[in-house]
Amino acid sequence: MSARPPLRLSVLDQSVACAGRDEGHALRDTVELAMRCEVVGYERFWVSEHHGLPTIVGSAPEILMAAIAARTTRIRIGSAGVMLPHYAALKVAEQFRVLDALAPGRIDLGVGRAPGSDSRTALALNPNAAHAADGFPQQVLDLQAWTEGRRHQGLMAHPLPAPASQPPEIWILGSSNYGAQLAAHLGLPYAFAYFFMDGQGVEQALGLYRRLYQPSARHPIPQATICVWALAADGEADARHHALSRERWRLDRQRGVLGPLKPPDAVAAAGFSADEMPAVEALRARALVGTAAQVGGGLRRLAEELGLDEMVVNTWAHDPAVRRHSYALLAGEMSGP
Repeated sequence: MSARPPLRLSVLDQSVACAGRDEGHALRDTVELAMRCEVVGYERFWVSEHHGLPTIVGSAPEILMAAIAARTTRIRIGSAGVMLPHYAALKVAEQFRVLDALAPGRIDLGVGRAPGSDSRTALALNPNAAHAADGFPQQVLDLQAWTEGRRHQGLMAHPLPAPASQPPEIWILGSSNYGAQLAAHLGLPYAFAYFFMDGQGVEQALGLYRRLYQPSARHPIPQATICVWALAADGEADARHHALSRERWRLDRQRGVLGPLKPPDAVAAAGFSADEMPAVEALRARALVGTAAQVGGGLRRLAEELGLDEMVVNTWAHDPAVRRHSYALLAGEMSGP
């Protein structure tokens, strides 16, 4: 029997602001990380869209993708995602047709229905935000036509694709059954935000997606992935120390307190209260944190359970060097049999 092919890894980077550095540093670090992830063999590098948050400062994925495209040559570059109800589908199609011209055959267009912000910010982005999500399925259909270079509603999205080229690959992103069912109906790839939901609902969403899938010309079979949070280091204790920054942020977020990621030394010095420890222990029980072998084993088990051949890894750490080292360790660990 031949060996199972290695699990392919991709990246979701959210441009997380860190205490002690300006927010622009997070965006510059995203570009640097993309360059390094290409070198060590990652399949895709996706960037997110959030608005009005003092923690996640990637508010314009299409601009960040252009910067990454200019500094890479192989890795696929994508949005995870464009929050489509904020925008006109034609404008998004034009942006991604430009990106495809800059990096032909390397562009993923991940789209989501959620606002990626609070209601006031969503309203500022789109005065019709209250009902914008209702039109999401039609927006995706419009987007498909225009990004593929077809005349649609009497209009074309320029620049047109080169002959025989592959247009941007559209992914439906979600954390509920809605996105899974829409992706299945349209015959599109689907990515489940496992890290956002701590895995809740993933089996049902993937099951619905595969069971209801309607084959399309570009995607004759279902193509699914999940995005997980993971952190690897040379030693388990070191990894758990650096994970303190995200643990502190998760607990603060539950109290409605948002801000930049705190240094792990500061979090360790302050500690967690007795009331907070049950939540911390619950986070640690689910977390993929440890050595490359430990995290790699967890990724493989999860992929086997869910029937996946590709997974997207999201890593937060206050020190950019720690994050880069984590991705390098996982790339090395997962490249073997």
